[in-house]
Order: sequence, then structure tokens, then C-alpha cells
Amino acid sequence: MAVTEPAGAAAATRTPPPAVPQPPPHLPTQGARTAAAHDGILRRQAQRESAARTYARSLPIVPVRARGLTIEGADGRRYLDCLSGAGTLALGHNHPVVLEAVRGVLDSGAPLHVLDLATPVKDAFTTELFTNLPPALAADARIQFCGPAGTDAVEAALKLVRTATGRPGLLAFTGAYHGMTAGALEASGGAGEGRVTRLPYPQDFRCPFGVGGAEGAELAARWTENLLDDPKGGVPLPAGLIVEPVQGEGGVNPAPDGWLRRMREITASRGIPLVADEVQTGVGRTGAFWGVDHAGVVPDVMVLSKAIGGSLPLAVIVYRSGLDVWTPGAHAGTFRGNQLAMAAGTATLAFVRENRLAERAAVLGDRMLSALRGLACDHPCIGDVRGRGLMIGLELVDPDTGAAAPALASAVRQECLDRGLIVELGGRHSAVVRLLPPLTLTDEQAAAVLDRLSDAIPAAARRPR
Repeated sequence: MAVTEPAGAAAATRTPPPAVPQPPPHLPTQGARTAAAHDGILRRQAQRESAARTYARSLPIVPVRARGLTIEGADGRRYLDCLSGAGTLALGHNHPVVLEAVRGVLDSGAPLHVLDLATPVKDAFTTELFTNLPPALAADARIQFCGPAGTDAVEAALKLVRTATGRPGLLAFTGAYHGMTAGALEASGGAGEGRVTRLPYPQDFRCPFGVGGAEGAELAARWTENLLDDPKGGVPLPAGLIVEPVQGEGGVNPAPDGWLRRMREITASRGIPLVADEVQTGVGRTGAFWGVDHAGVVPDVMVLSKAIGGSLPLAVIVYRSGLDVWTPGAHAGTFRGNQLAMAAGTATLAFVRENRLAERAAVLGDRMLSALRGLACDHPCIGDVRGRGLMIGLELVDPDTGAAAPALASAVRQECLDRGLIVELGGRHSAVVRLLPPLTLTDEQAAAVLDRLSDAIPAAARRPR
């Protein structure tokens, strides 16, 4: 027969469980300390950094750890990063092959700063890069290592074609973005007047000719031909034409393949070097290794940065050998020999090639674009969904007028951030929500991104106007 203890007897005789330690009343909890550190860092940034800072204004987070698609902030929150360093992180944050490559250089004792001297690390990078170039260019190419940023490579490309042709002028496109230095800004849409003639960039949703499609692209090509061939047009033969295969900052506008081929024909027949700015579109981003590959176009000059450094600063131009008329020292840069970036870049280029990540980006990008177009059918504030590969944009509009809605786009960005999703804006009126996820994005992660975005858009639309 079981013996039962009187009520409360066991409680009286058992050792009580240890109390959960509590901080003294005057000490904050770990969460409070974390939040205080997070807020303090942001406050000091606002006090100390330039008024020109950009991403920090719309993304008030303090990243402390990151892996793949995910960033963890100092406040403990986690975010899905669809900005990817403005397209720099082809493999996402801290990919193992990139970390291994960097550690390999550090552990080897190799010099980290070599100006433009030849090194095994540099030779491996150049070999891997040339392996992935359009074959017709790689067979007769030269490479110039520039300063650390894409804008430095743009400056080098403009100097190159001006030197090679002896002509000062340049053709560029409305909505373009090529960097923030003086020459690169001159070639970008919205910059001041200079030696640059701006041409219409074809697009369907806001076609400059009001027709869109193949007809709009044909009109844009004819405009260019007529401008160059009109002796009274006021545009002398230029040093080069610079084009983005997909305008990124301009609002994710893919160049029509047929139109890009026409630009190649127009420039080639007139002896005008074609410069392809692949800073953001390169290394698999658009569903092909290079953006120009979709049209089968081989440019005279390719401007490369962002992903080619595997998340570290690196910028180069690759060009036909016939343009290589520079004298020694005609273009230089103290930090053009970044060994860590070259090692990280070699690992990234090889991983994208070996794992066919460009093809993966094409398939997954089409799937995401299809899902977003379905979302647009339910939300008239989404005026257009466009992109190529994992370079995707949604243009937000006023449902009543069709006008660009930058305030709504800003609200969507904030609602996304509240849900743990980092996106950025672009386009002529900053009304385009842009997605640049890493090429390593999984199906499950893509679904999570779409879920959060599909929640954020109606939430933003419900906000008071």
C-alpha cells in the first residue's frame, strides 16, 4: 500500500530549486545593454559622419554578424539581406570559400600591398577572370587594375577610350548610373552638363517615346543613328558609348536584347568603342555570367567591380588590345594590388562558374518575378514588376493616376525592415523597390523574402497618405 505524504510535506522537506539570478536593481539587463549599445552607435554615427551618408539613413541597423542571406544586428534582430552590399555579395555574407581564400593569403605570409607587381594571387585571379569572359574578348584582351571602387574603373574606361580615339565626347543614357567621381557622374543620368550626350534608354513601363516594346526600342536605336549621322546634329563622333546591360540604380531596367545588338552594330560601324558597365550586372547576377551575354554582344571595354572582389574592394577594366595605347603610368592607383580581394574574387568567380549559379539565378529569378507579377494583380499600387535573374524591381505608383509613388516605396522599405527584410529603392523618382539577393539564395529563403514583401506592400498602402 502506497504511503502518501501529507499535503505540503514534500514541499517542506525538499531542497528548493535555485533561484534564477537577477541583476541588481541598478544594473540593466543584457537586452537593455544591447539596445543601449545599438542606440549609442547609431547616435554617434549621426553626430560624426557626413551628411552625405545614404543607406544608414533608411536602414538604422548595426550589423555585428552575418552569414549568407542573414544579418544580425547589435540589437539582436535578424534580417534577410536583399541589398547584398548593392550587389557586391554574389555569394552572400562570409561564404566559406571566400573566408578560406582570405585565410589562405593571410596564413601564407604573402604581401597584402603590391601596387601593380605580379604575384601568384594576382595571376590566379586574372586567369579565372579571363576564363569567364566572353571568349571573343578574352582571346584578345588586356586588363587594367584600377582603384578599389567601380567608379574608379569607369574613370579608367573613359580615359582609355578618349586616349585611344583622340576624341573627347561620350555617349551615355538617361537613367544611367556609373559612379560618384566627376567623370563617372558626368556620364550618369541627372548629372550636370559636360562633354556627354544623353540618349534615350528603352523601357516598356515608362517608354520615352510612349510606345514601349520592340517599337520603342527601335525608335531609340534610330534616334541614336540619326544623331550620329546628322552633320547638323551638334554631336561630333564620340570617344565611346557607355551602357549598363540592366540599369540598376535607374530602376532595374533591362536593355532589350535586340536594341543592345543594334547599339553594338551602330558603334562598330562608326568606329566608336562600346563600353559595357558590368559593375552590378556581372558575375551571374542577371542569369548569365555577364549582362551582355543575353544579347550575345561583345563590347570593346568591360567595367568590372563589386562581385569580382568577393565582397572586398576590387575594380578592373578589360578591353581589346587595340585600345591599349597608354604610356607607362598613364593610369595608376595606390590600392590596385589588393591581394585579399583578388583571392576572394578568384574563389567567388570559380564558385559561380563551377556551381552554375548564373543558371540558378535565371531559374529562381523567373520564379520570383512570376510570383511578384501575381502579387501585382492584387495590388494596383504595383505599377510594374521587372528584372533579370536576381536583379528585380517593383515600381510603386499612385493607383489613381499611375504616377510614381516615392513616398509609398519608402513606406514599403520601412515595412520590410520592420519584418526583417532589407531592400533598397531606385529609379527616376526613387519609387522602385529593388531586390538584389545573393546567388546562393535557396528556394525556402526566396519564399520567405516574397512572404515578407507581400505583407509589407499592403501594410504600407494602408498608411495614411
